[in-house]
Amino acid sequence: MVRTVGLMVKDDEQAQRTADAFSVWLVNRGLEVVRALASGSGPVSCCRAPEDVEVVFVLGGDGTFLSAARWIGSLGVPLLGVKFGEVGFLAEVPEDRLYEIADAVLQGFYTAEERMCLKVSLHRGDETLLEERVLNDVVIAKSAMARLARVRTEIDGRYLTTYTGDGLIVATPTGSTAYSMAAGGPVVHPFLEAILMTPICPFTLTNRPLILPEDVRITIRLDPRSSGDIMLTCDGQSGHDLQHGDSLSVVRAKTPLRLITLPGQRYFDVLKAKLRWSGERI
Repeated sequence: MVRTVGLMVKDDEQAQRTADAFSVWLVNRGLEVVRALASGSGPVSCCRAPEDVEVVFVLGGDGTFLSAARWIGSLGVPLLGVKFGEVGFLAEVPEDRLYEIADAVLQGFYTAEERMCLKVSLHRGDETLLEERVLNDVVIAKSAMARLARVRTEIDGRYLTTYTGDGLIVATPTGSTAYSMAAGGPVVHPFLEAILMTPICPFTLTNRPLILPEDVRITIRLDPRSSGDIMLTCDGQSGHDLQHGDSLSVVRAKTPLRLITLPGQRYFDVLKAKLRWSGERI
């Protein structure tokens, strides 16, 4: 039986009102509630979820869900996304079914999909500047006014190529429908275990998106000729300056994220709704 519940809530008036009422409902059932506020830079009310949290309800959209994924880290806690507004790929439950679904989840009547994550490590000399876990993608991109980004890539220690353009996206299958898709990358079913590399506006048209095995190690450095005004972004939640001489390592994370799904809800139903595939002639 669940005793401690996490709430990750979008910084939005409607979501906050719903969270207030939902928290009262949970407390009246004898549960302890740990609540965090999501913003554009991730959860701001606390750094990490307590280890005794057993399930997390995410009230917001896909951005709020990414904040929740960072909040729980590698705890392996299942997440349930409650959507506010448009259809999302991660937030599946409509607001009007929150209490119905929550009652079933708290009794243990649910299934959870495992979604592959990435571990991102940034090294500067002998110092490790950051280690992040991402669900969607890590993006290396130039600023609006910078010259071309030249991103040198290695796969398992062997040189692959230097991408020249606006930047490079390294994504999971879950993240294939996010920035990677907008940059021309393929849609990859989230049950597949693979890593995507999608160049952003490549200067050389032969630089195409790649789908790599999940067990490779990707090493990324800036070419000496690259603009120095380059930013590293993890899941659109945190940003870091990338300098010449830095080494960025991307590998598969050991622990997947557990995503609670609705009975009868299929990935392709969400995909068709989100991308507005009608199957009819225009």
